[in-house]
Amino acid sequence: MTAAPETDLVARAVRRDPEATATLLAEVRPGLVRYCRARLGRIGGAYATADDVAQEVCLAVLHALPRYRDEGRPFSAFLYGIAAHKVADAQRAAIRDSTVTAPAALPDGPDADPGPEQRAVATDLARRLSALLARLSEVQREIVLLRVAVGLTADEVGVIVGMSAAAVRVTQSRALARLRSLAGTALDEVAA
Repeated sequence: MTAAPETDLVARAVRRDPEATATLLAEVRPGLVRYCRARLGRIGGAYATADDVAQEVCLAVLHALPRYRDEGRPFSAFLYGIAAHKVADAQRAAIRDSTVTAPAALPDGPDADPGPEQRAVATDLARRLSALLARLSEVQREIVLLRVAVGLTADEVGVIVGMSAAAVRVTQSRALARLRSLAGTALDEVAA
């Protein structure tokens, strides 16, 4: 979204214009899904939890939209502030609910989903990538996720994390350099 149409679209959505609200949510939802997937990963081997959290963020934005006031900050700061809180809630809930449950019933036919080997490889790679991201500082991790996974500009990320756009770019560069040096050995290792 460019700045001027976003401002007009947000203003119309705040005034409860149904068409503007639907358009705004349709435009921001893909970025929210990428952000939630990057922050939460595949819980239980699927993105269902992350996608549910993205939907919860959309509902929270819809609920909070009438109270939104333009204070000179990009709308994305408001949006990803809500998303960060919902992701933190989901992470706490995942820790609380990390018990193993038995399936309700066995399926009648073959499973069309990827087999155990493909899921294991994907899960292992995701675990290794998460471990690499965990070795970054919280600010570096947030900047990498918002810039790379979500695709926000340095200006937008700067507003969200409270830094200048130049500081965001420098921090991102350092974080990516650190990830490259860490990944050199971490991704080539064979898990024992």
